[in-house]
Amino acid sequence: MQKSASSSTLGPDGLDIAQYFFKPIQAASPPPPTTRNTKISVVGVGNVGMAIAQTVLTQSLADENALVDVNADKLRGEMLDLQHAAAFLPRTKISASVDYSSTVGSDLVIVTAGARQIPGESRLNLLQRNLTLFSKVILPLAAGSPESIMLIVSNPVDVLTYVAWKLSGFPSNRVIGSGTNLDSSRFRFLIADHLDLNAQDVQAYIVGEHGDSSVALWSSIHVGRVPILSFLERQQIAYEKQTLDKIHKEVVEGAYEVIRLKGYTSWAIEYSAASLARAILRDQRSIHLVSVLAKGFYGIDGGELFLSLPTQLGRSGVLGVTNVHLTEEEANQLRESAKTILGVLTQLGGAECWE
Repeated sequence: MQKSASSSTLGPDGLDIAQYFFKPIQAASPPPPTTRNTKISVVGVGNVGMAIAQTVLTQSLADENALVDVNADKLRGEMLDLQHAAAFLPRTKISASVDYSSTVGSDLVIVTAGARQIPGESRLNLLQRNLTLFSKVILPLAAGSPESIMLIVSNPVDVLTYVAWKLSGFPSNRVIGSGTNLDSSRFRFLIADHLDLNAQDVQAYIVGEHGDSSVALWSSIHVGRVPILSFLERQQIAYEKQTLDKIHKEVVEGAYEVIRLKGYTSWAIEYSAASLARAILRDQRSIHLVSVLAKGFYGIDGGELFLSLPTQLGRSGVLGVTNVHLTEEEANQLRESAKTILGVLTQLGGAECWE
């Protein structure tokens, strides 16, 4: 986007007044020939995309935010609405365009574009509606920002992250799906709610598909530094597996419930995506539950696929997968979740369709 007429000039003749307001100090050196700014591009300005863009902006995660969408009027309206809040926000350049050239030079590209999930529709049912769109979106993004990291949020996220990886030609560490990062947050909230404590004091993981076949890792849940299930066993406190299954079911159905009530999800996924952006761009090297190339981990074999595992994120994207201990039952469930994803990829014709 070009700078608007009001950016540095006033009046019909375009008088440049910046030179009158600011005078250089003595013995100053000229500005460096280049400056390295951090740039985030968000593709898709629907409810999810704009929620993420707004949080990225307020948390000052980048020097430049680029928005892309096919709806030119809505796109420009969203850009202006954000620009008009400049007096209340960290200084960030905000641009918007229907042209992918505006994303050139991005450090992080967040893809939220896609058909909206309708009430009662599974994430996997979204697939056919989103595949054609991705074939048009990913190639220009990869060409314009060949050193970027791609964060895929569109659903079904595990399959579309795989498709983005194949289409982009990027190394596997630089294509990441938002995965079960949000599912794990829901999981932590529900456990904290049961125990009447702060969710930040709960460490709990949901792995596998971001969807119906996800796996709750009950064996590794900690409250504070206390492993919760072994604590209950040592204290001889009885609990029923049905209770645990009910909590996991609430996690799986959480998004469907929100969609049924308000038509879409936005706030939780915005904070989830922003946390991933922060971990990557600020090289935090922290653990998140994201969709990554999973073949070879936890006995997952049979083909290439993406699903969520506890993953360390940093400036180069995926730094590694955490070796969390799984019970035999959990490992089997994870492998079954992987088979679910592989089954969908097989129906699509396998990897050769996306190379």
